[in-house]
Amino acid sequence: MDVLFLLVPLSVLLGLAVLAVLAWAVWSGQFEDVESEGLRIFHEAPARPLQKSPDFCKLKSD
Repeated sequence: MDVLFLLVPLSVLLGLAVLAVLAWAVWSGQFEDVESEGLRIFHEAPARPLQKSPDFCKLKSD
């Protein structure tokens, strides 16, 4: 029963910390534009040129 004197205040502090982080995220603009990140997958990315593999990756037939 004595452990409740430790666990209850710790859980309250943890809950307040979670609320503080959520408030910081909202006030710093983390949730301003949530739609554009979801639509970004539909835009075609520019094609990257193929890189030539270095010589040490090639198999030698000798």
